[in-house]
Amino acid sequence: MRFEQIGNALVGRSGNEYLQLEPWGKNALRVRCTMLPKLSGENRALTEKPAECKAEITVDPNLSVIKNGEIRAEINQSGTIAFFKGDTRILYEYNRFYGVPLTRESRCLKVPPREFTGLASDSFRLAVRFERNEGERIYGMGQYQQPHLNLKGCTLDLEQRNSQVAVPFALSSLGYGLLWNLPSTGKVNFGYNLTEWFADETEEMDYWITVGDTPAALVENYTAVVGRAPAMSKDYLGLWQCKLRYRTPEEVLEVAHKYEEQGIHINVIVIDFFHWPYQGSWRFDETYWPEDKVKAMCDELHGMGIKVMVSVWPSVDKRCENYYEMVDKGLLSRSDRGSSETYDYQGECGTIDPFNPETRAYLWEKCKANYKRLGIDLFWLDNSEPDSIIYHFDNIRYYTGRASKVGLEYPKNYLKTFYDGMTADGDKDFVNLVRSAWVGSQKYCGLLWSGDIPSTFEAFRDQVVAGLNVGIAGIPWWTTDIGGFMTDDVNDPYFVELLLRWYEYAVFSPILRMHGDRGPYDIPPLDTRDFGGGYLHTGQPNEIWSYGPEPERIMKKYLDLRLSLADYIEKLYKEASETGAPLLRTMFFEFPEDQKCWELEDQYMFGSEYLVAPVLDADTKSRQVYLPAGKWKDIHTGKEYDGAVTITYDTPIDIIPVFQRA
Repeated sequence: MRFEQIGNALVGRSGNEYLQLEPWGKNALRVRCTMLPKLSGENRALTEKPAECKAEITVDPNLSVIKNGEIRAEINQSGTIAFFKGDTRILYEYNRFYGVPLTRESRCLKVPPREFTGLASDSFRLAVRFERNEGERIYGMGQYQQPHLNLKGCTLDLEQRNSQVAVPFALSSLGYGLLWNLPSTGKVNFGYNLTEWFADETEEMDYWITVGDTPAALVENYTAVVGRAPAMSKDYLGLWQCKLRYRTPEEVLEVAHKYEEQGIHINVIVIDFFHWPYQGSWRFDETYWPEDKVKAMCDELHGMGIKVMVSVWPSVDKRCENYYEMVDKGLLSRSDRGSSETYDYQGECGTIDPFNPETRAYLWEKCKANYKRLGIDLFWLDNSEPDSIIYHFDNIRYYTGRASKVGLEYPKNYLKTFYDGMTADGDKDFVNLVRSAWVGSQKYCGLLWSGDIPSTFEAFRDQVVAGLNVGIAGIPWWTTDIGGFMTDDVNDPYFVELLLRWYEYAVFSPILRMHGDRGPYDIPPLDTRDFGGGYLHTGQPNEIWSYGPEPERIMKKYLDLRLSLADYIEKLYKEASETGAPLLRTMFFEFPEDQKCWELEDQYMFGSEYLVAPVLDADTKSRQVYLPAGKWKDIHTGKEYDGAVTITYDTPIDIIPVFQRA
């Protein structure tokens, strides 16, 4: 490989390959490579202008070097890259090809570190490989439905699906963080023998790498270049009330007034799906939601200090009034092959194309005219992956390319539609709920929730892990459906126990939100339309009084505890906006020098002050809790403990172990 310095970048060329390394923020480098004549010039997720950094570059035919602060990259004559933090090699490419190796293992396999496979266009399938690091732990990457906080040994699909959110930033226990800066679908394999990143369709390789002395420093460096969430106000830190589904304004107001009668203030109440005539109508169905009653409902709720949120889907039913206009204007995604129908829940549907600026403007104008005008404050952007009949990403085409090339960014563009519209209208303090995200989504006032998950303790455990990893990936605004989404029988003692354990956990999470599809489905529906019939039921009640006097007592007790922490939680949101630090923090985030904390997957820190040990199994009478070095106070009893010790803590149904750090 031939090397040269061009401006502030180190460039290598070999045959058709063009490789470029340059400083990009504090202690960080951006690495790009293409087999085309030049790089695309796209910044993708790296949207925030980094601080000016002057690289130290040495050009040598045998070993060229670029250094930015504490990170250094060396490239040998065969083009293989090694990264260093100070004098310690932290990551280096896997090269089993002829040339000058970085390992003494076999090099006859003809497996290169960077492999471009041509497609029937100017794009490529891409594989990038790195050598193993013994004992390394990997965290972050977004939200995956599996129980492993440490992702070493895991294979993850880089695909957006219901309850799966790909945000490809990986944080290593070796002191580096790597952002895979491509919105292509693909896969990553954090294998024990090597790490492999795959993109299904791209013009170039693009990743960003940083080093730091602590996990907090790595997240701070990362969020400085991709963006941070704004600070959230106290107006959203109390209870959010939702169920599947309130069918009329009268039902919404009945619930709100009952909370008020009990002296409980709810911050947000949510009107869920099929309040519309058809998907893609983006308006209330006048049969059940007359405009005058919706306006009066919103006015009354606002007088009670309650924000009103309404569900918006990206699917557009062929029977709705907007479908053919949107087809004619090219505002829907399309298929390269076969039917243009992309979604089939309760009707034959197309899906909006939020990569097209005209689509974003069209959708916002509909929602502004039909929802915001009536007093709706906030939007629930459901199905924002988007959900599809079949996830054939290479057959879905958007304004800027196929889903296999740009698809991971779909939910970010969908969210940005509402952020841009609301900020242009002068809204400043808002939160929109969203079911998927990509790198940088946090900038657009999106509260990510973990999707349609089952009501089981196994799923509950997965959500605890998901919330911790998605925070490391830069998204601090995160929540779950308390009790899980899918419940067959609200009277099952197993479910009631699960609901309470989940609620206790959610008190120590970014947002406390009641939601779920609660069976049995024996309440006659109001809706008898041909596409819904009896399925579009109202589920069983899901308010805190719905499960009996004792569960109500416990939930009220923990709501009071939540409200007592409002100033503290507000401070955490401010910290997230300034440094990117998540509210839900792995133990090692706060105690990186404690090796035990790198091994814990079932307890966490809520900010820097509270250690939380959720009860994650049914019929649990006690659990083990590790207290790191220092002084700790049990918030329930006031008892103080010296740390660096594991204790056994009793867990009756109304107690979740929580300790305040001295």
